[in-house]
Parts: sequence; structure tokens; C-alpha cells
Amino acid sequence: MNMSHIRSTNSKPEEIVRKYLFAEGFRYRKNVKKLPGCPDIVLPKYKTVIFVNGCFWHKHDCPRFVWPSSNQDYWRPKILRNVERDNQNRKELEALGWKVITVWECELKKKVRENRLSKLAAEIKS
Repeated sequence: MNMSHIRSTNSKPEEIVRKYLFAEGFRYRKNVKKLPGCPDIVLPKYKTVIFVNGCFWHKHDCPRFVWPSSNQDYWRPKILRNVERDNQNRKELEALGWKVITVWECELKKKVRENRLSKLAAEIKS
């Protein structure tokens, strides 16, 4: 994996979620830096934030996440720090009254995407 190709914003999974939300009539802001964790998508009307997380970078409990076999002294602390930061950001956002939704990269694969996105719309409205 070439690290220079990894984007922190406007990733393909983020674009999939944003296009769906826009088509469904949701209006949002992207990467709001004033909120903890700089959420990928912010829906002020619904007081909801969405993080679109890569399974590897955020240690999702799915087959897509595998600990790297090389350079473990670097990767383990880095990934565990990401998970810790995610949890802290979630707590801070919830304390501020935001609903926090996480969409995982594996949930946006073609076979399961439609189902996850329709659940997402219902989650936002509830």
C-alpha cells in the first residue's frame, strides 16, 4: 500500500455516502473542524454527525482488518491510538448533544451498500 495515496478527506467511501444523502434530500457540511474529530459529514438540522471509517485505519471487527505482519512496533500503537481517539471524539460529541453514526468501508461494498444506506437514512431521521 502506498501511503501517499491514502486520503483523509473525500475518500471514495465518503463520496458514496455523501452522494446518497444528497440524493435523498439531506443537506450537510463536510469536515467541520470546530467539532471534536472533525466529522466527515455533519447534518446540523438533525444534530447528527457521520464518520466514514476505513476498516484498516480504525480497526473494524471485520475480515478487512488484519494486523500488519511487518513493522508492528509502528502499526499497533498507531491503530490503537486511532481507536482511542475515535472513542474520545464520540464521547465528546455525544456530550455536546450530537448523534454519532459510524459507517464502515466494508458496509459500502456493492452487495450490502443499498441496505446500509437505507438504514443510515432511517438512523438519521430517528
